[in-house]
Amino acid sequence: MPERRSFDDRQLDAILERLDALRDELQNLNRRLDHTEGFVQIAHELRTLNESLQALAYAALGQQGPQVRRRRTG
Repeated sequence: MPERRSFDDRQLDAILERLDALRDELQNLNRRLDHTEGFVQIAHELRTLNESLQALAYAALGQQGPQVRRRRTG
């Protein structure tokens, strides 16, 4: 069993400051993670919306394919 070490007030204050800094950094990381998860959900919704709009566009065309005019280069 390791020996117990006693700390003076100054050392305890330094440890508490480091712990506070770590807590603040963890809060920042958690906040960023929350935002990132929100962006993932938005990206999924946009992808679904895009697929739906493409399906509607092709349905509106019916049997006829799209009329595409190509520019002549040269």
